[in-house]
Amino acid sequence: MFFACPIRIPALSITFARRITCSAMSKGSSSSLPTSSNEVPPNPGISSVKSSNGVSEPETRVFVRRRVKKIAESQDSGFEVEPKIDTKRSCPPNIEDFAFKRTKDSPGSRESKPPPDLLLNGIEGSTPTTHKGNAGRGKPPENWEKVLKGIREMRSSEEAPVDTMGCGRAGSTLPPKERRFAVLASSLLSSQTKDHVTHGAALRLQESGLLTAEAMDKADEETIKSLIYPVGFYSTKAKNLKKIAKICLMKYGGDIPRSLEELLLLPGIGPKIAHLIMIMAWNDVQGICVDTHVHRICNRLGWVSGKGSKQKTSTPEETRVGLELWLPKEEWVPINPLLVGFGQTICTPLRPKCGNCSVSDLCPSAFKESSSPSPKLKGSSSTKKL
Repeated sequence: MFFACPIRIPALSITFARRITCSAMSKGSSSSLPTSSNEVPPNPGISSVKSSNGVSEPETRVFVRRRVKKIAESQDSGFEVEPKIDTKRSCPPNIEDFAFKRTKDSPGSRESKPPPDLLLNGIEGSTPTTHKGNAGRGKPPENWEKVLKGIREMRSSEEAPVDTMGCGRAGSTLPPKERRFAVLASSLLSSQTKDHVTHGAALRLQESGLLTAEAMDKADEETIKSLIYPVGFYSTKAKNLKKIAKICLMKYGGDIPRSLEELLLLPGIGPKIAHLIMIMAWNDVQGICVDTHVHRICNRLGWVSGKGSKQKTSTPEETRVGLELWLPKEEWVPINPLLVGFGQTICTPLRPKCGNCSVSDLCPSAFKESSSPSPKLKGSSSTKKL
């Protein structure tokens, strides 16, 4: 017998049919349950009925889901049944259907990342990107313009080593490509070294014909060491000069990188040197060159502070970021030689000459650090230190 329950939706009518096949049993028929413990109980959902020869046969209940379509309405309002069983639903889906298949464009795939060489090729023909900086976003310190004007006046009356022996003067008589390599080499040598020592080492390299990528690559490392001594860490710098020369030959045709990012990939080149090279070699202002003098003086003047506090910045790179927040960009290039010379002559690392400084009344650190000792009295043996 059939029990039909039609479900109507606007475009489709579906009927779930339940068909039960069984044999009529009389009231006096025996029970279909097992009569002894040795008999195997029937499967759930399947009962036994007796056939005409007296043998019990299983009764099967079949549940069929059918799709039907509505035909044109007639006087009997009949339905035409279209039996169709979805075989795909008869078994669970394969777990592999849900597996993630990585393609070359998938995030994190190796194929999606460009090879490292693509980042280095074509630098010579590219145009450098000018960094706009963060000037104007931060609040400038009070009286900074008066302080800067006073420092300029003091610098104009006294010459500093940076004015005649700075890195930007290296290789000034060489062709443009060789001059840029000379600026890079001289800037590398200047780290942890006084200007007059760096200048002497660069002159010896130039006199030996080694201030080019080709000559530096062919030179013996021991020869380079002897020529640049006594610059700080001369052994390490000699190795780095050899490595840089080979990279410049392989990647840039003997020239130097013309972007800040590529310069920072060279051995021994940090942010301070990279910004200096960009300004001196390419005339491209990407940021402020902050060395130990600029770092020290900006903290003494209270022009920069640590993140989220009023304490001093701990590194030159932190000082650069803080300074770029408020210093107008037209001051980004001259601020380095101005403060470096000021730090070499008056605002020295030890015993700053605050008495000779015309802006000491505007400096929060004035006379708070050890000043230059006063002249000792002659003839007094008690003043001599043993």
